[in-house]
Amino acid sequence: MDDEMRMPGTDILEAVLFAAGDPMHLDELQHVLQTDLLTVQNLLTRLDRELKERHSGLTVRRVAGGVQLSTRPETYVFVERLAQVVDRKLSAPTMETLSIIAFKQPITKQEIEQIRGVHVERALAKLVELEFVHEVGRKQVLGRPILYGTTDTFLRSFGLDSLSELPELPTDAEAAAGLDAEQLELLQEFETEGQQAAAPAAAEEDED
Repeated sequence: MDDEMRMPGTDILEAVLFAAGDPMHLDELQHVLQTDLLTVQNLLTRLDRELKERHSGLTVRRVAGGVQLSTRPETYVFVERLAQVVDRKLSAPTMETLSIIAFKQPITKQEIEQIRGVHVERALAKLVELEFVHEVGRKQVLGRPILYGTTDTFLRSFGLDSLSELPELPTDAEAAAGLDAEQLELLQEFETEGQQAAAPAAAEEDED
């Protein structure tokens, strides 16, 4: 049978996912493989099983609403060493800003600064540059400030299929339970100041 007419198998699916790199939606795979949705789903199941049976370092993973060839968790320690040569690491302040956006989105810059107590212009600009964060609209208040949210790039980078996979935040009581007396006093002071301040001033800006 001519190669152009052959039925797609797991070998073709593996090649397509490898070449794509980024997650592919099932309808995209249908188009590329020229087959129906049920066949695509069956091929994904078979490919994942075959990868496990041959002890491959790869697995089929659902990420950002699509499917992607991904490294197995057991290989992380070695893959991490490779990642160390890529200069795309986030500083602690920038990661903190990203965490706030991920859990509180949609959120404005002013609201992030109120939570963090510092200016976040540089951290926010870095996250937008890396395409982890983008504008998702305007808040319907005076001045109509920009609302920010995370992107599919964020989901892919952190191995999430959707935001619902983010871990749950601890309740105020659970968070307070892990603090010593001095930390708890500082937390209570911060909460009191936040409630009293109508427009809290931001402190010095983060370093990247």
